[in-house]
Amino acid sequence: MEPLVLIGASAGGLKALPVICACLPANFSAPVLIVSHVGARKSLLPEILSRHCPLPLRHARDGEPVMPGRILLAPPDWHMLVRRMKGQGMVCLSRGPKEHHTRPAIDPLFRSAASAYGANVVGVILSGYLDDGTAGLQAIKAGGGKVVVQAPSDALAPSMPQSALDKVEVDWCLPADKIGPLLLALASSPP
Repeated sequence: MEPLVLIGASAGGLKALPVICACLPANFSAPVLIVSHVGARKSLLPEILSRHCPLPLRHARDGEPVMPGRILLAPPDWHMLVRRMKGQGMVCLSRGPKEHHTRPAIDPLFRSAASAYGANVVGVILSGYLDDGTAGLQAIKAGGGKVVVQAPSDALAPSMPQSALDKVEVDWCLPADKIGPLLLALASSPP
């Protein structure tokens, strides 16, 4: 079973995300879910990332299956969660309370995926302020999953990666241009 790849980004993430997505080939075998702090305003993130990524990429829809070889983004003002029903992963969108002053937030996705997928999760935290994603990475590690953090020295806003490094047993701390190749290797030899 391919790992479920989760990526969380905030300020500065728009610099790292295209670099990572460009490394994922059209035959990438793992599903990828991305949360970026876009708030309630219109998001051009799918259009921006599509210019760099050979994989199909768009905003997630409530109730759709989590499928290998495509990237789903949390839509503006919606938390993106995952559940498993009859063995199939499903996207659940929620207008639950803001976390870390934002909706969508990273922690809800990471926590729900850790619960639904256990050791078969790879969580990635990129550039951003404050500490969204840290609690979610702790849940991923507790479930036996793997954790990747963008090197703070490579991040435009190092707070989120540094918080993860300070509070989570991180498996890899890498610059953005090394994260895509790592994800490719992890999808080729799942945990």
